[in-house]
Amino acid sequence: MRIIGLDPGSRITGVGIIDGERLVHAESVRLGDGPMPERLGRIFARLGVLIERFEPEIAAVESVFMSRNPQAAIKLGQARGAAICALVAAGLEVHEYAPRAIKQAIVGRGGAAKEQVQHMTRILLKLAETPAEDAADALAVALCHLHMAQTLARLPAGVVLR
Repeated sequence: MRIIGLDPGSRITGVGIIDGERLVHAESVRLGDGPMPERLGRIFARLGVLIERFEPEIAAVESVFMSRNPQAAIKLGQARGAAICALVAAGLEVHEYAPRAIKQAIVGRGGAAKEQVQHMTRILLKLAETPAEDAADALAVALCHLHMAQTLARLPAGVVLR
C-alpha cells in the first residue's frame, strides 16, 4: 500500500511517501514568510506534483492540536485545509490521526519527543540517515496509518472498534 503522510505547517509542511515499510520519498516543503494565500497555493501545487509523480493510493494527515496561540492555530488549520484539498482533488481517501496517536504508534509513548519520532522513523524504515524533523513527522503519520490498516486487516469480519 503506497501511503502519502503529511505534517502540515504554515512555514514548513512535511511530506512522506512509503510503500509498505519502504521509503519512496520524503521532503520538507519550505513555504517561507510570504503572504498566507501564496503559501497555501504552494502547498496545494507541490502536493499535486508529488501525487502525480509517486501515485499514492491513500493519504494520512496529522490532525490539529489545540494551540495557546489562536493565530497560529488558524494558520495551521489553513495549511491543513490546502493539503487536504490537494489530496481530495487527486481522488485520495484521507485519514486523520492525532499527534499523540501517531507518537504512540511509532514510539510507544504518546508524549514522545520529536527526536524519538525521528529515530524510530529511521529504524522502522531502515534508513541510513535520520530524516529532517518535518519529513520524519510526515513519515510517522504514514507509518501510523500503515500499522492501523494492518491491525484492522487482522481483525475478524464484523468486529467494530470504537
